[in-house]
Amino acid sequence: MTDVSFKEVARNKKAFHDYFVIEKMEAGIELFGTEVKSIRQGGVNLKESWCSIVDGELFLNGMHVSPYREGNIFNKDPLRVKKLLMHKKEIARLFGKVKQQGYSLIPLSIYFKNSILKVQVGLCKGKKLYDKRNDMAERSAKRNIERALKEANRN
Repeated sequence: MTDVSFKEVARNKKAFHDYFVIEKMEAGIELFGTEVKSIRQGGVNLKESWCSIVDGELFLNGMHVSPYREGNIFNKDPLRVKKLLMHKKEIARLFGKVKQQGYSLIPLSIYFKNSILKVQVGLCKGKKLYDKRNDMAERSAKRNIERALKEANRN
């Protein structure tokens, strides 16, 4: 059995707040060396990012990769569009769902899998305001229950 190591670099918390995640997929990402070094140092932000499909290819838009400190002239534009690497059949299936059923493709997290950078892409459906309120109420109730149990165990 192979030993696989994961190291999560960034997580898109806003995506879980704004969308219902229907399905999760893994994709490779096409980057330059200075971008990978910057991401290794944690210089990446997924907050306002989304994925688009153009001419049968998957692209990541809005992901901010901070310029690498020692990269000087080799640094690229922090907000440039990055190509995601997936099989054509998977991209075609996602394209059909996004166009017909009104789903969105949102990057959920970036991680290293055996020193190779991967992006977890989620097929998501937007939440309404009342859904967000329900989620916040559930989290608050869960937090209060955990506090009460912790307090009861102390005494």
